[in-house]
Amino acid sequence: MTDGPLIVQSDKSLLLEVDHPAAQSARIAIAAFAELERAPEHVHTYRITDLGLWNARAAGYDAESVVAALVDHSRYPVPHSLLLDVADTMDRYGRLQLRSEPTHSLVLHALDRAVLEEVSRTKRIQGMLGERVDESTVAVHPSQRGALKQALLKLGWPAEDHAGYVDGEAHPISLREEDWQLRPYQAEAVDGFRHGGSGVVVLPCGAGKTLVGAGAMAAMQRTTLILVTSTVSARQWKDELLRRTSLTEEEIGEYSGTSKEVRPVTIATYQVLTLKRKGIHPHLELMSARDWGLIIYDEVHLLPAPVFRMTADLQARRRLGLTATLVREDGREGEVFSLIGPKRYDAPWKDIEAQGYIAPAVCTEVRVTMPSADRMAYAMAEAADRPRLGAAHGAKVAVVEQIAARHPGEPMLVIGQFIDQLEEIAEQLGADLITGQTPVRRRQQLFDAFRAGETDRLVVSKVANFSIDLPEASVAVQVSGAFGSRQEEAQRLGRLLRPKADGRTAHFYTVVMRDTQDQDYAAHRQRFLAEQGYAYTIMDADELEAPAQAD
Repeated sequence: MTDGPLIVQSDKSLLLEVDHPAAQSARIAIAAFAELERAPEHVHTYRITDLGLWNARAAGYDAESVVAALVDHSRYPVPHSLLLDVADTMDRYGRLQLRSEPTHSLVLHALDRAVLEEVSRTKRIQGMLGERVDESTVAVHPSQRGALKQALLKLGWPAEDHAGYVDGEAHPISLREEDWQLRPYQAEAVDGFRHGGSGVVVLPCGAGKTLVGAGAMAAMQRTTLILVTSTVSARQWKDELLRRTSLTEEEIGEYSGTSKEVRPVTIATYQVLTLKRKGIHPHLELMSARDWGLIIYDEVHLLPAPVFRMTADLQARRRLGLTATLVREDGREGEVFSLIGPKRYDAPWKDIEAQGYIAPAVCTEVRVTMPSADRMAYAMAEAADRPRLGAAHGAKVAVVEQIAARHPGEPMLVIGQFIDQLEEIAEQLGADLITGQTPVRRRQQLFDAFRAGETDRLVVSKVANFSIDLPEASVAVQVSGAFGSRQEEAQRLGRLLRPKADGRTAHFYTVVMRDTQDQDYAAHRQRFLAEQGYAYTIMDADELEAPAQAD
């Protein structure tokens, strides 16, 4: 028995003692294959999942390295059955392989014939397979490449894709390296993607995922389709590519609700691609309309179902997913793995912070007590109405004002879910409000004014969750959210993580109504950030009269 920070249990749960001196090294060691489930003050619970083990295997980890991480950090002997299960699960990845062969454009080859016999007798798989090539190989129609990978993953036999890619249309793209250079971790991410062929790069908000995309484009030298979350995001991508690469205005097209330009590098929004008319998605054909050499999925964790379906047919194109978190609240992480590709690079947020590339952040949960009269109304309300009654309670407005008073002159964002709540806060603060109804031009004007320091208060709805670059924002107040969304929590903290010119620490506040579902959702939302090493200090709203600690 050692004095490690980890307790490994036979049900695949891992208990991490947060205050142990070696807790951080243990957290980093298990992050490649375990997912955080609960994060109270002193002991965090992780879960080893099959998908986590397969992602680790695809990233180059073997069973021995995973076992070593568990054994080296465990306080007690690791259950032998769990170690065997880890080895068996990781061994499943790659026993089936997709390959290209001269006589057949695509085949499924088995390193274990029994596995091929097992899956080929499954109804779900039979219609995707063609003739037998030999006892270990069966032909596959190229159009079934994505669907077959999805189906095999669900059967527990994830296929390793060695079938290669079409080159796509060549197009010269280079980085303006006389003005800047990729940071070391960005260069590693580009290399990880290039050698893997397709897959996902996971980096913290503010760590320069767009630059990784630019680096991948320069490495590929091919026409590129970039899919983004909004028109504002599309224009930020365009600005960055013009500034960082050899691309010109004429080479970059915007494909959005207001513009339909298809050029060698085309930036399209998910919204326009998923627009449905008379039962069809008329713009999805953009994804196959040109001989693209690379498709980049920004914020890949938000990928809509129609784009998933189209991506299943585009497995011969190189695909790069960019995200701060692979967490999907709909449980479709497996489809990202099978259709976009496995993780090719993943950097812990605190590692990037320690290198000085993202700002340090202090996370605080401010708990508000609901007045007794409203508490009774909440208790008697219909279950469907309770989340809003807690999250959008008017008592939060005064709390936001108190937080603003703690940080005079600091650029502050207030972020929420409910428009009427945000309108009231904006009025009280004398701040501008940006929602989904705000015209794109007006949004850009307000964001530009905030960046330029012409205003230091901005109230925003969920439209600002993703891909909005506000580098000097140093305080964010979250007043309501999309229930228990871990990805949203991570993205909202990410609005603050650009390094500040004066090196100051960022402050992220979440205002929570005590003893309501709002508090329960907040606990769930914080799980991903806890996994990255961020701890929430809990304080009562009455304590806000004291000034924030100077940094």
